[in-house]
Parts: sequence; structure tokens; C-alpha cells
Amino acid sequence: MTARTAPAGRARLRPPDRVDGPALRDLVARCPPLDLNSVYLYLLLTEHFPETCILAEDNEGLLGMVTGYRPPGRDDTLFVWQVAVDPRARGRGLGMDMLLALLSRRTRHPARWIETTVGPGNRASRTLFSRLAARLGAPLGETALFDAALFGADAHEAEPLLRIGPFTPPAPEAGRIP
Repeated sequence: MTARTAPAGRARLRPPDRVDGPALRDLVARCPPLDLNSVYLYLLLTEHFPETCILAEDNEGLLGMVTGYRPPGRDDTLFVWQVAVDPRARGRGLGMDMLLALLSRRTRHPARWIETTVGPGNRASRTLFSRLAARLGAPLGETALFDAALFGADAHEAEPLLRIGPFTPPAPEAGRIP
């Protein structure tokens, strides 16, 4: 798969490939408070879900990623697992660009809902999804999903479910969609 070209100074967006697995883990390691998973998990995401994941890169390497999947039996929903933007690329709207590009992909079943879990302390992700809901002209709801106690001794924050939608998927941009 090829990367979509971008204007000078902008990231190239593309679907992931299995060789990206280690780089995805390294990116997440640079992006606290995201949960760091094994390389194996990132390999599985790139192998099984490239249509619901997207990467951003420049000539120096990986700048960002969005990983997600469609929950079983809900083809109209994109569950966003992680959004990571390298510290050197923050403040440029890259997270929003990746999410909108992912939603703009031509698919048999376009997403009309986005779901994600975001801990109460992750202000950057909460702001991103709030802005995405506004950009899509869709309501954003929050409900309890995973209480902190479910994470056992890991001292992990609760992970409430954020749900955006319904919305009309953004129109694909001219040219190749990543």
C-alpha cells in the first residue's frame, strides 16, 4: 500500500503494514499516558485490522497512529483503541487529521458511530474526541464501561466509554485515500 502524498511540512498518511509493529510500540512508549502493549499486539493490529488503522509519517519516521477495529456485529461503528502523536509532531492537528482520513476511507459500511475509552485524566484525548464530535456535528456521550477495580492491582484509571454519533461520514478527499 502506498502513502498519500502531502504538502511540504505535512505528514503522509497510510495504512499500517506488519513491519510497522515494533515502530508502533516505540511510538506508544513515547506517548504517556497511553497503555504500552506488546509488539505482538501491534503486529496483530497491522495484520488483522489495517483497514481501521492509519499511520502518519515524515522523512524522519513515524509521527502518529490511530488503531481501531469494528466491534463484532456493528459494522457502522469504529472503536478507536489508541491515538498516538509523537511529541515532535504535537500541536499540528495530526490526531484530528488521522481520524478524519480514517473516517473518509471508502468502505462497504462507513462508520456512523465512533466509540473509544478515555480515562478521566487523559485531557488531550478527551479534547481531541470532543473536537471531533463538533467537527462531525454529532453528539458525544459518556457512559461507564470499565471501572478501575476491573484492572486489578494495576492502579489503572476507570475507562468510561465515549460515543460519538450518529454522523454522516466525511466525504473522501480527491485522490487516493490512505
